[in-house]
Amino acid sequence: MSFNIRQALVSDVDTLFEIRTAVNENHLSREEMRQMGVTESAVAEMILKSRCTWVAVENEKIIGFSMILPDEGCLFAAFVLPEHESKGAGRKLVMVAEQELFKHHDLAWLETDKNSRAATFYKHLGWTNETHINDVDIRLEKKISAFKMDYEPVPK
Repeated sequence: MSFNIRQALVSDVDTLFEIRTAVNENHLSREEMRQMGVTESAVAEMILKSRCTWVAVENEKIIGFSMILPDEGCLFAAFVLPEHESKGAGRKLVMVAEQELFKHHDLAWLETDKNSRAATFYKHLGWTNETHINDVDIRLEKKISAFKMDYEPVPK
């Protein structure tokens, strides 16, 4: 499978929400996201304001995305459609997000379910320093030095 990574556009926002609600693990509905303050308009505003969201595109179809909170140094989201998992898109999406985070921070962080496949995936990509937030969630961190060791340039 061949895909490319590009910066997300405001016109991609609805597709980002479709992908986010299509995942099997860590599923949230649009209503649950709205209750958390994650709305279509909020995401569109973020995309307009900063370099914060990327999409993986295969045959002109968006198959996944990653998003950061640049001011906070946070990898906020990385999701791939279930039928496209384990084909490299998630890894590339995280790498491009890390590239941007490490332009502004020496340390990046994320939160995820400690028993999720995502936690295993992030640890495999060098995210460490696991801290338990509550009974379910953990915080992982990645230092710029670890990123530089694993760095593979992602085409723009």
